[in-house]
Amino acid sequence: MKHPVRSSLFLAVLSHVIAAQIDYSKYVNPFIGAEGPIPGLAYGGGDIFVGGALPFGVAKVGIDTYETNVSFSTINGGYTPKGLVTAISMMHESGTGGGPKYGIVPQMPLTTVDEPVNVLDNRTYWQKRVGDDKASVGYYSTKLENGVGVEISASRHSGIMQYEFPAGDKHVLIDISHYLPSEHGGSNAQYYVGGAIDIQPGGRIYTGYTSVGGGFSESAPSTVYFCGEFDSAPDQSNTFRGRLTDPIRGYHTFSNGPVPEPIFGSNSEVSGPLNDRVGALFTWSNATISTIKSRVGISFISYEKACYFKNEEITSWKLQDTVDAAVKEWNEDVFNKINVPIDDSQNITNIRLMYSSLYFMHLMPSDRTGENPLWDSDEPSWDDFYTFWDIFRCTISLYHLIQPDYYSSMIRSVIDIWRFEGFMPDGRSGNYNGVVQGGSNADNALADAYVKGLHGINWTDAYQAMVKDAEVIPYNTFSLVDPTNGIKEGRGALYDWIPLGYISADRSTRAVSRSVEYALNDFSLAQVAKGVAPGDVEKYMNRSAQWQNIWAHNHTHKGFTGFLAPRLSTGEFNLTDYNPALCGSCEWKDISYEGTPFEYSFTVPHDMETLIQFMGGEAEFERRLDYIFVANTSEQSLASNGAGITTIMNIGNEPDFATPYEYNYLNKQWKSVRESRILANQFFHDANYGVPGNSDAGALNSWLIWQMLGLYPVVTQPVYLIESPWFSDINMTVNFNKTLRIKANGLDNADSYYVQSVKVNGEPWEKNWLEHEDIMVDGGLIEFELGKEQKIWETGSVPPSPGHRIL
Repeated sequence: MKHPVRSSLFLAVLSHVIAAQIDYSKYVNPFIGAEGPIPGLAYGGGDIFVGGALPFGVAKVGIDTYETNVSFSTINGGYTPKGLVTAISMMHESGTGGGPKYGIVPQMPLTTVDEPVNVLDNRTYWQKRVGDDKASVGYYSTKLENGVGVEISASRHSGIMQYEFPAGDKHVLIDISHYLPSEHGGSNAQYYVGGAIDIQPGGRIYTGYTSVGGGFSESAPSTVYFCGEFDSAPDQSNTFRGRLTDPIRGYHTFSNGPVPEPIFGSNSEVSGPLNDRVGALFTWSNATISTIKSRVGISFISYEKACYFKNEEITSWKLQDTVDAAVKEWNEDVFNKINVPIDDSQNITNIRLMYSSLYFMHLMPSDRTGENPLWDSDEPSWDDFYTFWDIFRCTISLYHLIQPDYYSSMIRSVIDIWRFEGFMPDGRSGNYNGVVQGGSNADNALADAYVKGLHGINWTDAYQAMVKDAEVIPYNTFSLVDPTNGIKEGRGALYDWIPLGYISADRSTRAVSRSVEYALNDFSLAQVAKGVAPGDVEKYMNRSAQWQNIWAHNHTHKGFTGFLAPRLSTGEFNLTDYNPALCGSCEWKDISYEGTPFEYSFTVPHDMETLIQFMGGEAEFERRLDYIFVANTSEQSLASNGAGITTIMNIGNEPDFATPYEYNYLNKQWKSVRESRILANQFFHDANYGVPGNSDAGALNSWLIWQMLGLYPVVTQPVYLIESPWFSDINMTVNFNKTLRIKANGLDNADSYYVQSVKVNGEPWEKNWLEHEDIMVDGGLIEFELGKEQKIWETGSVPPSPGHRIL
């Protein structure tokens, strides 16, 4: 007799072999999130990057645009649906809010440089696009109003651009001072501080560097070296320079000066002590040439290394060869990790949502191993963490399962940053830590990795880095977004948290949201301390319960009693006119960040038992949970962080990611399935307006993947909540080469997705949750019976509350 589980796993292995032959990349829509609720504008959308890139690649090659409607402008990923093209550049981020970052090492194809064109003023040459943009994995193309067709692809540290010119002169402009501007200004705007360019004999190859600082991380300037090459020699090539007129604090500028006219030289320019703008112009007058191709490599180490990347990574001038290589790598390293059936019985929209979501969650962070210019180390090097605040809730848990090598490398890099810079980052970009929106949430990532047994980590050093976050107040950089305490790294409000046991509303910003996050951070320390420093466990477990110190047990709103609330440093609550459903602008200087206290009152994953008790018991907890999904209950203006959302529950912001699944803690899993499925269907689409806000480096996309798998991770715990899968048969690679198979019977009708029963590894399962070792270490089989009945099928214990204690 065949063993049913072994037979199923054999079929799963066979399906992986078949899947390896499928090009899943054709189901990726790279434009999901490119637009917001206002047609043609990126405002309120995903802020995504569109262009050529590899998984976690350094180079993300795409267009830079400018939106003249500044009130609704969002150019963070460079790409916008209707924005004016200012360049094709080598580096971008994807899904970020705050100030734009990168848009550096550019090229711009032009058909004229005659008046009124000024190569130092992109307003004189920026271009509308005509026709429809096209994009697929590893490929992007558009056509500019000047008649130039643009095609782009990329490798890990390099890119290839192909320009199809109309008849006449052909120019390619290289403005070394180019970067994505912040159209709203502010302290996180980028700034250029210098560069250089050299044209090699013959005119085909140019090298140099650019130094740019600022952006969302408020980073110090970092230097990127480049090496560019054209497939044919230009008829003319000249460098140019001009005074810098952008006002930059602490740097020389030509005060109040107009944009200068360029001074053209010969073949070499360096910014010099006044950080002049420099660049080059290449011209082809030969009427027989219509296509100009360019390869560009980038490096944080040297232009020689940039040339090496260009030559080694893009060996062919045929752009399609680079596209094919990108598709192959995406299929092998990403898409084949989760296989769903590709046939007529499956919903093609769901298939496209699955593989598009996998794509977007692999664009950041950036694997810069071997490219760390700051210190010598044998450890990996990663950058562009945006941010652990965004990704700790469910993105890192997916990395752990399907990308354990990559994820181990990320964690090692974060620990190495602590060794050499003193703190782990919450956000990091441009080789610079910043900014901290809440707690020190790299701690949560380390704890999650620890309890699930991630390989290759020095846990002694990891714990020391976590203790630094928990005990040492970081210095204050006096950022203009919040000058009251340090937001570059660490926990800036420890001066309250340690002596008071909470964060006070009169001495600290974001007092409510940070109190909740610091509590989870300390729970994270307790988890790692169990194996590394057992004597510390009780200390940090007690501190993990300090969220209770800002719980106003008698405060009532909308018929519900008990909320997180502002408490003064004197110990008194400040409840005069207090409305937990409001948070001002929900930004840096407000009571809570990107979520109201009403929402944050549900965010205690390590001690749901106490939380339910504080809300009045199971019935009251359920009633309150029901309420936040009711339309028009939101009292907070959400602006771009949740455009079109009218409920208190805001799936466009990370603090609410786990909230729809909390019915599992009442053994009413069917309600978790219902509410989360409604959210997914309402706010996630195979369309330009396809995500409900910034994708936040793929955080929103990873939430959707978990939803489609029928599971949800409880961060810092080796626990997964059981929900309802979207596909009849899912084969997922876990723990390097093991297979988790998820089968669902009964998915015949659109509303037939409620769980009737579950089997795990062939045995009936009575709990609505699983532990990591049940299915994620050696693989396994989960079998769902689905139907229309909203059924309480679970009879076992509710998910654990390992941090349970009442102060």
